[in-house]
Amino acid sequence: MLLTVDIGNTNIVFGVFAGNELTHTFRAASARDRTPDEYCVLLNQMLAMRGLKTDQLAATIIASVVPQLTDVIATAARRCFSHDPIVVGPGMKTGISVKYEDPRGVGADRIVNAVAAYHLVGAGVIVVDFGTATTFDCISPKGEYLGGVIVPGIQVSLEALLHRAAKLSRVEIAVPPRVLGRNTTHALQSGIVHGHAALVDGMVHRLVAELGFPCEVIATGGLAPLIVEHAETVARVDENLTLLGLRLLYERAAGARRAR
Repeated sequence: MLLTVDIGNTNIVFGVFAGNELTHTFRAASARDRTPDEYCVLLNQMLAMRGLKTDQLAATIIASVVPQLTDVIATAARRCFSHDPIVVGPGMKTGISVKYEDPRGVGADRIVNAVAAYHLVGAGVIVVDFGTATTFDCISPKGEYLGGVIVPGIQVSLEALLHRAAKLSRVEIAVPPRVLGRNTTHALQSGIVHGHAALVDGMVHRLVAELGFPCEVIATGGLAPLIVEHAETVARVDENLTLLGLRLLYERAAGARRAR
């Protein structure tokens, strides 16, 4: 079995693959003060809850946008599974040509998403990832990563607003009865859901006009299903897109090793 690990600023998402099938997913907070031993214990517990043993995990691949946690999680994987994990980074053969001005400046998760999206579509594609930031990543029909857009994420935007507006209170992130809010709770919910859906549609239209070729739009991230239900431009939602990309990269890396 393969363990895929997506280390984000808010959560760490783990996926277990048996062959091509994603059999289990689980997540933990991206706690920067935990030690490798603590993460090892946490991994053991989460695997045990799903009836899995550490010796069933033959390989691990990690993508991280939190440098403080990359080595911590890699060390935890070594202690738990007795193998060296693969860490996605500069120099790795991804099959995606990165046209960013500074390729090292692209987050590993964005490249992994590009790999998965191009695998699924095989043509021009835009990935919208609803995470700590909402990102838009553009891939050409030739499989080139062209660049993208970074927007403050839904939760980050809401937290900032609540911090600066004394009379506003925390609300559930949910769909209000109508776009026109008739109380403060519904007005905030409308801004979160419909406002972000409108942002997605507007940004996609602008990107496609600038790119000059048609693009399918794939959304990922925990809040993707809620938001894209009200967006017109998103063709599909895949909450596990990053985990798929990590599996594909592991297979390519394993194939390259066998070919040597």
